[in-house]
Amino acid sequence: MTNPTNNSDATSPSRHRVAQPVRAVAALTTALAAFALTACGTNPNASSAESQGWTESSQAAEAGLSPVLFLGDSVAAGQAAALRQGLAESGVKFVDATSVGGGNVVGPNAEKQWDTLPDQLEDADGGVVMYQVTTYDWGSPDEQRDAYRRLAEATSRNDADLIFISMPPLAPDDFYAPHMDELAAANEQAKSVADDLDGVEYLDASAVWGDDFSRKHDGAIDRSDDGIHTCPQGAARFTSWALDELAALYSGFTPAEPDAWANTGWADSDVFHGC
Repeated sequence: MTNPTNNSDATSPSRHRVAQPVRAVAALTTALAAFALTACGTNPNASSAESQGWTESSQAAEAGLSPVLFLGDSVAAGQAAALRQGLAESGVKFVDATSVGGGNVVGPNAEKQWDTLPDQLEDADGGVVMYQVTTYDWGSPDEQRDAYRRLAEATSRNDADLIFISMPPLAPDDFYAPHMDELAAANEQAKSVADDLDGVEYLDASAVWGDDFSRKHDGAIDRSDDGIHTCPQGAARFTSWALDELAALYSGFTPAEPDAWANTGWADSDVFHGC
């Protein structure tokens, strides 16, 4: 992975959220059973929402879910390859705002992100910002909390909801090893901000990745051999989980089935490596 070079509360009320049910991890595996067979291949005959002139669906717009702007680092960029297709097939406009070697709102060079972030957030007007906690979200708990509240406020100004997502667990190399306690605290502070503010949610993605790093899930490779990034199978399982979570949060939204988006060519993206 490439190394990266006075806030107030968000007060906008949550407009779309509904009670979130508990789900079993087994449901995720079942939903992607077909994908596991062909995750790393391209199906030239598969329909692609983007190639067929995709447009936003009325049900996604009326649910307040579209557009979705996805923020994060290069770990999130791998997931974005699948999430873009899953949301497109579900009628949701997707904006990939992930960044390689950065993307963080707190930690090293975060202020460079803030130079452009307010303009980026305008692309989520009336919809949703999803921020996957990045591998660079270093700092004290107070610094992390202030940054996440700042992000919530900036998101609220665009009449959008904010969803924090925990990052996948790492098998840290020498670069990340000194910061593992800070990254654990980042997830805790993101959850705390979500608990405190309306219009903000926190989703624990351990249902997808588990609590500790593991390259394989049910015999298929989910994660890169670098111990940090994701592989197509992991990105697909994350997308299936995320679509279900969004359906639980936004009444009236029905996500596309995995067979509509899983084998449409995105798995060949060069964003995946070490798989």
